[in-house]
Amino acid sequence: MAHQLKEAAPETPVIFTVHELKRLARNAAELMTLSAELQAGGIQLELLTGPLTGIYDPPTAWAPCSSPYSPSPGRPSATTSGRSPLEGQVVAAAKGSHGGRPKVIDDDMLTVALALKDNGVPVPDIAKKLTIKTGRNAGKSPSVASLYRALAEAEQAAANDGLPIRPPSRSVSGAPTTR
Repeated sequence: MAHQLKEAAPETPVIFTVHELKRLARNAAELMTLSAELQAGGIQLELLTGPLTGIYDPPTAWAPCSSPYSPSPGRPSATTSGRSPLEGQVVAAAKGSHGGRPKVIDDDMLTVALALKDNGVPVPDIAKKLTIKTGRNAGKSPSVASLYRALAEAEQAAANDGLPIRPPSRSVSGAPTTR
C-alpha cells in the first residue's frame, strides 16, 4: 500500500509506521528484504517503540550512510547526543568518574585478608570475617569469588612491580623478621 501511495503522489513523503520492530519482520532476512524495498521506493520508516524509535529515511544527499535508513533531520532518533561513547568516557574521566563497578574489597580489607591468608586461614573463612563498608551490600561479607579475585590482583600487581605484596613485618629491634 505504501508503494501505491508513493506512485500516486511521488512528491509527497510516505511514512511506513510500525509500532514495534518485531512487527515489521520475523527474522533478519525479511527485515533486510523489506528495508531494501522501502529504500528503493523512497519510503520512510517510522518505529514508535523500542531502542530504534524514530523516523528513518532512505539515504539522501544530506545523509550518506552505510545502512539503508538514517535518522531524519529534526526528528528524534536512537542517537541524539552527537558524541561518541569514547568522548563521553574522556569527559567522565576528567570529572573523576572512571566507570565500572565499585570495588567491594578496599585496601584495608585486602591487607587483613592477606595477613589471614599468610597465617594459613582458608579463603572462604577469610571472606566470612570481612565486612563490606559501603554500597548496596554494606554490612555483608564479600563473596569468596570477589576475595579470590582481589587476592590474585594483589599478587599480580606485586609481581609486576617487583615489590612484596606488603612490607615485611619488623621486630621490636627494627630488623626484618622471617616467617
